[in-house]
Amino acid sequence: MQSGKKASKKLVDASKPPKSVPQEQECYEGERLARLLKLIQREIECARILDGETLPEKIWFKQQFSIGVNEVSRVLERMVPSAEMGTSLHQPNVFCSKRQAPVVQLQVILVAADCNPRWLTKHLPTLALSRKVPVIFVKDKKGGSLRLGELVKLKTAIAIGIKAKGNSVNQIVDKILQGSEIDLESQCLKLSEMAAASC
Repeated sequence: MQSGKKASKKLVDASKPPKSVPQEQECYEGERLARLLKLIQREIECARILDGETLPEKIWFKQQFSIGVNEVSRVLERMVPSAEMGTSLHQPNVFCSKRQAPVVQLQVILVAADCNPRWLTKHLPTLALSRKVPVIFVKDKKGGSLRLGELVKLKTAIAIGIKAKGNSVNQIVDKILQGSEIDLESQCLKLSEMAAASC
């Protein structure tokens, strides 16, 4: 009978968050979060306008973002771990398939800090750290998952990975990660206004 108690105690202990937090995590909340989301939202709208809105919105978002915990995990698992990046080219490839999907790189991962149950996103920081992808936690009284959902025009989103595509969204996120000050009036919006005026 005691072994059952010990087993249940182990399950409770395993559900506690780890004491050591990876270093490349940031938590955005309050005014800082509102500013971050506003900047990203403006750049999303701008990038969508510059792409000519030829694709349906849903498909365009799928090309730019990994949306949801499963999709973010899948993309991270396909990325090469940072320890393996320096290995020699003469090592045999473990995967011997003739056609491999091109590897998509994530620039940053946005994770809702209010995720319940916690174990849904517990693996993401460790997996992201092994791929050297920064993680930003979104904390909000309204609900981080609601705020992230607004970015990609869904009700909620627990995790969003921003794919490295070299567009204006990536440029603004890069500046945010470097910690430089950014004007709310983006260059991309100015360019799109000039393009609209010339038509």
